[in-house]
Amino acid sequence: MKRWMSTAALLLILGGCGARGDLKLPAGETPPATPYGAKSTPGTGDLLKPPPQTRPARSDDLIESSDKRRTDEYDLPPSN
Repeated sequence: MKRWMSTAALLLILGGCGARGDLKLPAGETPPATPYGAKSTPGTGDLLKPPPQTRPARSDDLIESSDKRRTDEYDLPPSN
C-alpha cells in the first residue's frame, strides 16, 4: 500500500513539472526561414497552430439513395 501511494505521489509531482511559459528562441539561434509564398516569418504561435488538414471538418452528407448491386456471376460457392 505504501509503495502504491508513493508511486501515485511521484506521478502527481512529475505531472506538474511541465513548463507553462511562452516558447523562446535560444540565444544565438536564428529563426526559421520564411516559407515560400509567405509575407513574413511565422511567429511561435503560428508554428504551433495546427493547419486545417490535421483536423478536417466533419462531413454530414447522408446517402440520399443507394443503388442495388448487380449480381456477380463469379461469386460461386466453393466446390467440395
